[in-house]
Amino acid sequence: MKALPLLVISALAALCCTPSDPGDFRKEEKEIIRRSGEVMYVPTIEDRQDSLLLRTKCIDFSEKALSSPEMKTLCRKMLSTVQSPQQDGVGLAATQVGLVHRIFVLQRFDKEGEPFEVYANAHIEEYLGEVSYGPEGCLSVPPLRGNVPRYEGVIVSYRDPYTLRHGRDTVYGYTAIIFQHEHDHLEGTLYIDKSEDATPDPDWEAEREPFIKEGLYEKPSWMKLPTL
Repeated sequence: MKALPLLVISALAALCCTPSDPGDFRKEEKEIIRRSGEVMYVPTIEDRQDSLLLRTKCIDFSEKALSSPEMKTLCRKMLSTVQSPQQDGVGLAATQVGLVHRIFVLQRFDKEGEPFEVYANAHIEEYLGEVSYGPEGCLSVPPLRGNVPRYEGVIVSYRDPYTLRHGRDTVYGYTAIIFQHEHDHLEGTLYIDKSEDATPDPDWEAEREPFIKEGLYEKPSWMKLPTL
């Protein structure tokens, strides 16, 4: 049997060793999606490892990841998490559930029925209007609240994780503020980076106390957070 030409052997070796698309789900992300309950653990700045993840700039999902079973499960669990009694939020981004890819869920107060929707590969293309200050809090920064400068509106592009269609929306008002807050998360930015007056909110502490006693904010012992 003749030996394969060196060029062919080199090509085969390169193919075998080619890393997966960086937009694919990482092993740690798949484990988080699989092992998490319907209400996922939300990393906070109180944990050093969590804090490092929250400062990570996320990347787009690959086509393979967008159409995967993991994506459907992730969407369902993120929606369940943000609407759960212990979180009771209006938005939730990738790093807040242990991922390093661009996805967030938020409540569309500008639509009939104020539904929660999911946006993958989300990017703000343009900021619109004037900047004004308003109060914000964050599920990953308990129990602080502070005033944050935000634009009146945004133009956002994204992929619908259910239909895989490309979308582009122009949003104003409170919903635009939520888009900016969640988009900041995907950039590794927290609202406290932009607020000069963040202070503890005693009402929020009181609301979370019963859930703290039940251990509903405890980090799972099995969780290993991904890195880029």
